Amino acid sequence: MVDQPNILLVMADQMAAPFLPPWGGVALMPALDRLAAEGVVFDHTYSNSPLCAPARFAMMSGRRNSTIGAYDNASEFASSIPTFAHYLRSAGYQTSLVGKMHFVGPDQLHGFEERLTTDIYPADFGWTPNWLDPDGRFDWWYHNLDSVTGAGTADITNQLDFDDEVGYQAVRKLRDLARTTDDRPWHVTVSFTHPHDPYVARPDFWDRYNADDIPMPTVTAAEAPSDPHSERLKRVICADVTIPTDQQVRHARHAYLANCTYVDHWLQCLLDVLTTHQMLDNTIVIFTADHGDMLGERGLWYKMSFFEPSTRVPLLVWAPGRFPARRSNTHSSLLDIAPTLVDLAGGPMLETLDGFSLVPQLEGDDDPDRMVEGEYMGEGAVAPVVMLRQGRFKYVYSEPDGAQLFDLVDDPNELINLAEKPSPSLGDNAETVLAQWRTEVADRWNLAQIRDQVLESQAARRTVHDAMMKGRYSAWDFQPTTAAHNQYMRNHLDLNEVERGRRAP
Repeated sequence: MVDQPNILLVMADQMAAPFLPPWGGVALMPALDRLAAEGVVFDHTYSNSPLCAPARFAMMSGRRNSTIGAYDNASEFASSIPTFAHYLRSAGYQTSLVGKMHFVGPDQLHGFEERLTTDIYPADFGWTPNWLDPDGRFDWWYHNLDSVTGAGTADITNQLDFDDEVGYQAVRKLRDLARTTDDRPWHVTVSFTHPHDPYVARPDFWDRYNADDIPMPTVTAAEAPSDPHSERLKRVICADVTIPTDQQVRHARHAYLANCTYVDHWLQCLLDVLTTHQMLDNTIVIFTADHGDMLGERGLWYKMSFFEPSTRVPLLVWAPGRFPARRSNTHSSLLDIAPTLVDLAGGPMLETLDGFSLVPQLEGDDDPDRMVEGEYMGEGAVAPVVMLRQGRFKYVYSEPDGAQLFDLVDDPNELINLAEKPSPSLGDNAETVLAQWRTEVADRWNLAQIRDQVLESQAARRTVHDAMMKGRYSAWDFQPTTAAHNQYMRNHLDLNEVERGRRAP
């Protein structure tokens, strides 16, 4: 019989690996530190699309965003696309989702048997960008810098309302699994919305940091070379008209770090439940995020680009009884999550996926030459932006913007574009090397065709959304339900059995 461990996937939103302690950052995260010390830490993991919904759809499906039509935060995630939740159910798992997954469309489960909270973001097509109007703004949902200029503390916010509920429901779900009569192995995804902006933190977590110790951006807007995509992003987020003060930047980064600690608090709560109920030894814990945050680097905020703070995410796997503690230098991405989960569950390897199982890396193998890819097709773009990461190099290309090539060993802050200014690291024939990167892009993508598909999708979704907002509105947003007639004590139940069955350990 195949050994099928329980699998707990904990996910944060907009949490950049460079700011976290296992990857050299200063955030205070003792629970994550413990997992990193005892687990397998992946040093170079990338979001395949640095935007919430498409990053999550790629992660769940293990397939490219351009292949499944997951272009932006209002792209429908089709019910016909298998996800890791489907694969795990087929392998005999019970599957639950607690928290954010930003599903767009009428299917709000995508393979999960149950979902215990609603989502924090809308499920309709209202957030569809328009590449044909690159200078236009959707002020009611586009980012602006209010979350930076208004950064600080509060006891409660919209996002704290959500994540407090996610944490509570996740703790209760794990306790219920300790008491269940269902003998199937379980998978639970717990997905928090922090440290995503607005940059507002609860005072208890804010006060754990000394304001003077908050690091400021390494590269200022004045120091960063200009590029077309970054200039468009500045317009998208209003950074072209709003220049935060140093104190506002420091406050925003302070709150961001404090909210990383808040997520870590809930991570510790989940680990405590697993420990209390003797489930820890048979549970694999995975921690990751959908994308990062520029946090003022280069004068940019939020995500939507392929610079390291925006696209590099945490990934660690904790299972000390199965995999020895180590660090892996294999380049990985969110596309690898689905095949890795299937492999851990003992399911068949799926040749149709674009990601690959990381179990060999968990077992000690490394592939330092592995290439990972990314696609960005959301707001701020006017055509697909693609990324390739291999060895010491990162290559970013968009047809209207040209190419960027960075040597992340010699130039970790991505200041020297080797596509315009070759260096000795490219060898004797720089033009040949650059041609190889261009060929790699051409072999992987038909960018003109993808652009046409994105424009067609945007137009169709705008038409559907405009119609749905007229007359009676029928929402797709997930509505959690509670079977109150079977909760606590009811007269069709035996009180003695209820009390015995709900007590644990």
